[in-house]
Amino acid sequence: MNRKNILLLETIAEDAMSMLENASDINILTGFDETSLKHQIENNAIDAIITRGKGQVRNSFMEQLPNLKVISRCGVGLDNIDVSSATKRGIKVVNAPNSNADTIAEHTIALLLMLQRNLYNAVTMVKENRWGDRGTYVGDETHGKTLGIIGMGNIGKKVAHIAKALGMNVIYWSSKKEDVPFSFVEFQHLLTTSDAISLHLPLTSKTEKLIDSAAFSLMKTNALLINTARGGIIDQKELFTALQSNSIAGFAADVLAEEPPVENDPLLQLKNVLITAHLGSLTKTTYTKMCTMTVKNTLAILRNEASMENCVFNKKELDNN
Repeated sequence: MNRKNILLLETIAEDAMSMLENASDINILTGFDETSLKHQIENNAIDAIITRGKGQVRNSFMEQLPNLKVISRCGVGLDNIDVSSATKRGIKVVNAPNSNADTIAEHTIALLLMLQRNLYNAVTMVKENRWGDRGTYVGDETHGKTLGIIGMGNIGKKVAHIAKALGMNVIYWSSKKEDVPFSFVEFQHLLTTSDAISLHLPLTSKTEKLIDSAAFSLMKTNALLINTARGGIIDQKELFTALQSNSIAGFAADVLAEEPPVENDPLLQLKNVLITAHLGSLTKTTYTKMCTMTVKNTLAILRNEASMENCVFNKKELDNN
């Protein structure tokens, strides 16, 4: 039997690992650190790579793997993979489309509500035995406010429907109009009219620092900005300036331009900022689904079997999102 070598750059969910371990035609190799990675590359013909979000697969890495057929990511975003180079080399790039839409939509709305209602400070007040400070509480409701969604893909659609159920007026801007019951508006119009703005775009050359000083200058002073997509979509230096000067009212995110942030990052010291550690997809249900879906499709491709529809990306699709 001609066994295929799959190189893991990171750990994956237990159920997904079991799928690999039970595959009689697969050898599992691990390269979790530089030493082990170098050993595997030098001693094995790698047929497929499976990574999550940290493992970087760039052109220089691909050059060392002439037998590489598949690069798979247990997730949705592909900014840790050089999709363009892989496409030119005929390497299939696999992800887990729509696997995290529900959980990221929930996380987005949770961050929005925490920020709008000032819940973090409210909870901290009680934990610090400052019940008497309730008279200083300042918060507001989302009902009746306008939510501007930038990027109306799978996650954006789910966020929109939840926000509508909360009584919000939803508008959106995306690279193309979608068949949704929400108003498509021009980018600048969204920035100037939204009370809250939520980002749901991939990080590409077109979206990097899309939210810059010009964008912040158009936003309402009471606007809240939510980012559960990719940190690089926002110019983080200009974000800090806008928050510190009260040009916008608050920021909540699950992602940053630099992860993890540097120690004593001034952005994290601001009272109107809430950050979670890129864990929106790390619920047990979603994490397992992302990993098992990715492994299943990787095995199918290596075996010349049919894989799930839309699980294979290419550069053209990435640029069109």
